[in-house]
Amino acid sequence: MADPKGGKGAPAKGGAKGAGKDSKAVPTEKIGRVALSYQTASSDSLAVPEGYVPRLRNHYDEVVRQKMIEEFNYKNPLEVPVIDKIVLNMGVGEAVNDTKKVTLAAADLALIAGQRPVITRARNAISTFKVRENMPIGCKVTLRKVRMYEFLDRLITIALPRVRDFRGLNARSFDGRGNFAMGIKEHIVFPEINYDKVDSILGMDVIVCTTAKTDDEARALLRAFNFPFRQ
Repeated sequence: MADPKGGKGAPAKGGAKGAGKDSKAVPTEKIGRVALSYQTASSDSLAVPEGYVPRLRNHYDEVVRQKMIEEFNYKNPLEVPVIDKIVLNMGVGEAVNDTKKVTLAAADLALIAGQRPVITRARNAISTFKVRENMPIGCKVTLRKVRMYEFLDRLITIALPRVRDFRGLNARSFDGRGNFAMGIKEHIVFPEINYDKVDSILGMDVIVCTTAKTDDEARALLRAFNFPFRQ
């Protein structure tokens, strides 16, 4: 007689546990492009090579730093402001009717940033907009160091020139503490996004945070990085 605790009982328990792991992998295959691209952004394939220095980082050390010292007469080189981080935020209003839209947006943002974004959720319920508490309504990602400079390079040299009817950035879009904010209406301006596979065109916010104490210093810093401000 088979032992009820062993034999068939033990494999059944282990089998159920194994099936649970396999069941998590099934949606990944069904979602296809969305899940794969979303997971790839956090894989080792996008790891930064050791010793790699971005082009704009060299540009800051060789050109921008000296230019800022001459313009503002800094006595200490450590006073020269730097770009601290870049925050990308993407709100998905269509997520109210279909929460899968947030997963699609997060996958595209992961391709743009080269880093896995965080899903943002509603803090409070708003019945007027059919928003429930803790509902996913967008995604965001914070870039620093190498990935920050790489994104900045692609933004200035590739993405902004592809914006339709682009006439320059607003030089007044500073918050008074040296941080600059801009909006992009179509995220397909980034070359990482395949237009033929996009389900919907989304907008995004780009916030460039600097260590500058005033807006004038921050504006001069970004101009030195060739930000196309309107005159």
